[in-house]
Amino acid sequence: MAPETGMPESGGATAGGERAEGRYLHAVDAASLSVIGKPWRKIDARSRVTGQTKYADDLALPRMLACKLLRSSVAHARIKSIDTSAAEALGGVHAVLVGSELPVAFGILPVSQDEHTLCIDKVRFIGDPVAAVAAVDEDTAWEACRLIRVEYEPLDVVTSVFDAARDPHGMDPADRIHDYGREGNLHRCEHLEFGDLDAAFAESDLVREDLCFFEGNTHLPMEEHSTVAFTDPDGKLCVMSSTQTPHYLHRALAKVLAAFVPPHKIRVIACPNGGGFGGKSDPFNHEIAVARLSMKTGRPVKITLTREEVFQTHRGRHPVLMKSRIGVSKDGRIKALEFETHLDGGAYGSYGTASTFYTGALQCVTYKVDNYHFKGARWFTNKAPCGPKRGHGTPQPRFALETQLDKVAVELGIDPATLRSRHLAEAGSLTANWMRIGSMGLGECIERVCAGSGFRERWGRLPLGRGVGLACSSYLSGAGLPIYWNAMPHSGVQLKLDRSGLVTVFCGSTDIGQGSNSILAYIVAEVFGLDPQDLRVVTSDTDLTPVDLGSYSSRVTVMTGNAALQAAERARDLLVPHVAAQLDIPKGRVTFGGGRVFDCEDPERGMTFAEAVGTAEAKIGTIGTTGSYRPPKSPARYKGGGVGPSPSYSYTAAVVEVDVDPETGIYTVPRIWVAHDIGRAINPALVVGQVEGSVYMGLGEAMMEEMSYRGNRFGVHKIPSMLEYKSPTSMEMPEVVTYLVEDPDPNGPFGAKEAGQGPLLPIMPAVANAIYDAVGVRVDEVPVTPEKVFDAMQRKAQGKEARYGPRELPRVEWPEPRRVRTPWQGGTGVEVEREDELARSSQG
Repeated sequence: MAPETGMPESGGATAGGERAEGRYLHAVDAASLSVIGKPWRKIDARSRVTGQTKYADDLALPRMLACKLLRSSVAHARIKSIDTSAAEALGGVHAVLVGSELPVAFGILPVSQDEHTLCIDKVRFIGDPVAAVAAVDEDTAWEACRLIRVEYEPLDVVTSVFDAARDPHGMDPADRIHDYGREGNLHRCEHLEFGDLDAAFAESDLVREDLCFFEGNTHLPMEEHSTVAFTDPDGKLCVMSSTQTPHYLHRALAKVLAAFVPPHKIRVIACPNGGGFGGKSDPFNHEIAVARLSMKTGRPVKITLTREEVFQTHRGRHPVLMKSRIGVSKDGRIKALEFETHLDGGAYGSYGTASTFYTGALQCVTYKVDNYHFKGARWFTNKAPCGPKRGHGTPQPRFALETQLDKVAVELGIDPATLRSRHLAEAGSLTANWMRIGSMGLGECIERVCAGSGFRERWGRLPLGRGVGLACSSYLSGAGLPIYWNAMPHSGVQLKLDRSGLVTVFCGSTDIGQGSNSILAYIVAEVFGLDPQDLRVVTSDTDLTPVDLGSYSSRVTVMTGNAALQAAERARDLLVPHVAAQLDIPKGRVTFGGGRVFDCEDPERGMTFAEAVGTAEAKIGTIGTTGSYRPPKSPARYKGGGVGPSPSYSYTAAVVEVDVDPETGIYTVPRIWVAHDIGRAINPALVVGQVEGSVYMGLGEAMMEEMSYRGNRFGVHKIPSMLEYKSPTSMEMPEVVTYLVEDPDPNGPFGAKEAGQGPLLPIMPAVANAIYDAVGVRVDEVPVTPEKVFDAMQRKAQGKEARYGPRELPRVEWPEPRRVRTPWQGGTGVEVEREDELARSSQG
């Protein structure tokens, strides 16, 4: 790692800079960079490792009250009455809140505003909050919750997509979980077709159909959710929370509390997160409840969820049942892909509309797919609501496609690496569903992991019980459209240059442990030639910082990074002419580096950075700049095309080695090789940490993690604790060999792409593929447990299909597809009907 202080004197930023279409091009030589690409420590590393970082639960304010929520003990019921009188009479209780006091609904997406701070007329899963109590301490608040009497009228409980799909036309409307959606308990139903599937299947040399199931799992962050609300000395409602999306939390608070406080008098501060992984991306009931309780009591109020409550709050990985029908040529080219998904969404909408589209949106950005058909259904069930978890909506279809490609390779007699390498999507191309690909380094990723693991020499040739499996993936570097569609920037950054030489960076993004605050510092420090530790970064405060849409979808490095780069280059351009005049040199020779500003042809001739700021300030006054970023416009203009477009896509290849006991199915993973196309690494040490963290999480999902429920009719979580919910320990974590492949992307700051989510995706299918190589059986379900491997081996020994996995799908009355011509059919990115209508109007 780099030393804590000091930085290389070589290199440095010059005054030049190319601009194109409002964006910066960064085709810079890595050797000329003094901060970017170097393994600097995080700017907040010392405070974190010494315990000085203040998380939300560390906050303690004078006269602060504790809040607890009374949660539903039944999965689905109508609320007949709530009696809070005994709780209100208990000593130490300052306020009790029920749903009728806050009747305004909220939700993260504009199309699913289906949640209330506290349930008003119905509960929809075990753990749904019904009442909130503010008391002198947690014990008193818990006791008050136990004194609240709720009378329920039970309703039918829906615990699976098959339950949800049962007779929607004959269903009693009272038994519907929500009164919106297509019909019954069907939340979303999407149907898209790109190209001519029937003709493509007819032309294919091999057609196969497979069913897969990916069980849901949860984020398991170290830090439970926690929120503190209070009124500040200026009379503003201040909410400090462990949230990934302070901007959207502010929006939800403003909506629900509109009758009590105007939006400009609400301040949201996102505290440092002790892990998020998508689980803190929604606005939550408890955040709004403590805000209102603070207003009612006139005192600060804090809530910290228990681990069981975190499991109930959830918003984790959707369980997804999938069918994939693929048609390929003799060399493995994908001529047709028909993909169907059924998502178990749990009790609320959350990000579910986007999740549904994500199960199909990225299937064409990894390999060339000539014709593509997607059907996706999301169902409401009486379980904890699902939402975005690392890789949001894409690990499930990636598992299905990568295991299917492994089967195709076996049938065609082509090794899996060669089959994939032959048919990669091309850099700069448009996909069948109109996603635009930027740089594309997957080919090199495949070669790196194959060379490191000896995959081509070992696949199919190892002794019984030992195997290697390959899988690849792609992921987006931020979503191309905001949640609430508008023309405003997705991210903004402000810089303040002080005459002392201090540069302060203001940005609304949230550091959830991934190092985004440090990324801002590295980018700005590179432009000014400074030590990143000498910058101050202020983030995640809706009063002080510009809007950033949040830390999700791997968007922060590309979007806030580009905004920071623009702000820094603008500030540099303010300094350059005045320094040039002071030094009596042309502006093009002014160079920044090593904490100095100097003549590149005579480095001794210059001044300190602080002196440069003072020189410019004396001429033009206080120096501050802004930068903002909005992604390039997507060519996908059909309905549903808003999910999937991104400024760039990252790519990953992984090889997993397994040792399987042929008698029991118990297996271990001794080694994993993973290569990630990062574009350009802003800090390679942080990138490796993100890649290996993704590998760890993917291995947990592959081997053991699952959100399971007791019985078939009750909706009771089976293992809502870290003792019982299994995830890998250091004993299960294998040796990981990581390769960073750099193929700079023009849409990223200095060419960077995402690293926080994509490397998770290939791990699960690579494990399943390796098990097939080891013992010759297919497990088409995640997690791939030893019991499932054993069952498949038993079936193989009995002469049956050597497979464990699902065998049926729910029945759906699919709507007519929205048909879109592919780019190679001469399409324009809109539905065929719209194209034809436009053609007729132009002729008329």
